[in-house]
Amino acid sequence: MSKRRTLLNEDELRIATKTSYVTTDEEALKLFFEDCQLRNLRPHTFKYYRESMKMEGKPMVEMTERDMKNMVINMQNRGLKTTTINTKLRAYRTFFNFLYKNKHIKQNPIANIKLLKQRKEVVPTFSNDQLKLLFSLCDQKTFVGLRDYTIMLVMLDTAVRINELIIIELQDVKENEIVIRETKTYFERIVPMSKKLKEQLEIYIKIRGKADTNKLFINQDGKELKKRSVQTRIECYGKESRITDVRVSAHTFRHTTAKMFIQNGGNAFHLQQLLGHTSLEITKKYLNLWSTDVAEAHKKYSALNDF
Repeated sequence: MSKRRTLLNEDELRIATKTSYVTTDEEALKLFFEDCQLRNLRPHTFKYYRESMKMEGKPMVEMTERDMKNMVINMQNRGLKTTTINTKLRAYRTFFNFLYKNKHIKQNPIANIKLLKQRKEVVPTFSNDQLKLLFSLCDQKTFVGLRDYTIMLVMLDTAVRINELIIIELQDVKENEIVIRETKTYFERIVPMSKKLKEQLEIYIKIRGKADTNKLFINQDGKELKKRSVQTRIECYGKESRITDVRVSAHTFRHTTAKMFIQNGGNAFHLQQLLGHTSLEITKKYLNLWSTDVAEAHKKYSALNDF
């Protein structure tokens, strides 16, 4: 038997370098969303990818780096906000990284495309007077009013996201804490309750009574309260309050909680746990915005105070 050649011939190279390059967007998206399903991503994450990756003209599987740059420039020329453009770019990055890693495309068109730099914007929050006004608008002589008031207290005391709020079940409400199971990061967390919130939840749960669901917050028919229903109720209170300098939304309650926590002396690690952030970098954004008492804190905690 003759000695095998060192180099492979053309036919052997084709066998050795066999690829599975996709040729259509439909095929690429099918593979991508199958992977998303295997990773057990949430329905709203699927929706985010579908809405973000809508191309006009050239198929995505044929995109080059130049095409990606032109797309970004086109979005800028159309007046899209930097936040919106970066949101789309993050979706494309996840999509193309998946295809390239699994050898479904020959080149990664987004490998060298960076997110646009964003100016640090002031995050709007409620003032104490605005919070008192919103609370006062909840007619606690009605079930809906009492429930809405309780929801506002939960959001302000625990900083839960609206997606987390609607999933809370009766058994998740413990003695002095609430277990948040359906989190954005997939890690369950426990958030403490203030005495005021604990007392209010006890009142609400008694009046809530039995229902067709174990979910904590329900509608008048005894069914679980949907996300859109909560958003609609908060928007109604916003219109009734005539608050115009800040958007009346569930997320504004979350920002307000973070601001008050910092200004009342809370530290970054405790805030990170409360908000459910996986990275301290995200929490630092709040600290940079609202930690205005650095000089006073330095006087109080300086290492030289003991000398």
